Amino acid sequence: MFLGVDGGGTKTAYALIDAAGRILARHVGPSVSHLSEGFVHAKELLIGGIGATLAKASCAPTNVTFAFVGLPAYGEDSATTAVMDDMPSSLLETTHYRCGNDTVCSWAGSLACRDGISVIAGTGSVAYGQYLGREARAGGWGELIGDEGSAYWIAREGLNLFSRMSDGRAQRGPLYELVRARLGLSVDLDLCARIYGESGSVRSVFAQFAVLVHEAAEAGDAQAVAVFDRAAQELVECVSAVRRALAIPAGAIVPVSHSGGVFNGAARLSDTFHATLEAAKSGFEYRAPMYSPEIGAALYAAQLAGQLLSESALEMLTQQCSAT
Repeated sequence: MFLGVDGGGTKTAYALIDAAGRILARHVGPSVSHLSEGFVHAKELLIGGIGATLAKASCAPTNVTFAFVGLPAYGEDSATTAVMDDMPSSLLETTHYRCGNDTVCSWAGSLACRDGISVIAGTGSVAYGQYLGREARAGGWGELIGDEGSAYWIAREGLNLFSRMSDGRAQRGPLYELVRARLGLSVDLDLCARIYGESGSVRSVFAQFAVLVHEAAEAGDAQAVAVFDRAAQELVECVSAVRRALAIPAGAIVPVSHSGGVFNGAARLSDTFHATLEAAKSGFEYRAPMYSPEIGAALYAAQLAGQLLSESALEMLTQQCSAT
């Protein structure tokens, strides 16, 4: 049995599969990010989520062959790596799991652990890939430094656009009235209180404003459309940077896929990303995501254990994912 954990900025998804490709249990719980929850609470949440998943399958922790636990911000602070590696140890044998960055889950799920590059665009953004045993990433520097193309970035760009529409630096489009109506603004500058107030300072809450930018783009706001065009371009630049870091030969065709809430909730970004990737003419081949990140984490756990799932097992897994 192989356990996969995909720890995101807003939620954590768990999956337990077997070597035949059967999904034995799935579970969704709160974020296990130590940045927002603190290490003590994050560990409690992680152990609770793993325990709940195993309980659904009546599986004892000792029966887990291997687990991969993808954690937010893993590897982004050398001083905390050992602490994060220890987080599952009160439930799982240390020789039967590996912790890593949650970006690995996206790659493993979208490409079924095959060589290629995957992009995450959720609350934050990052690209990660593997090629002939090498691995590399680009982006993922957090909202204050980068995270271009993420929900946070789209929200920030969209609200900046609203401010420009409000004071006359930009022509007013559908975004202007949409923001006023949804946020109940009778005075435009009251937006500042919404953003800089207690709820607006929360990263995940702020990122939700990206939905308004998408609605404005769908309503024909050319300036909001341009935000998504820039987002797609930024994400493709991350893909190109990963390709260079992986030293992939110029003539090789590299599969590229994606995951994350912005791709799932904004068809415009998915379509524009696909088109921008093709326009780059850099030897990329777009692939629709095969599995969700938590399933990918379970597949990667099997790979780490030296027990890659067979093609028939992957077909079984595909059928079950399609059914659910």
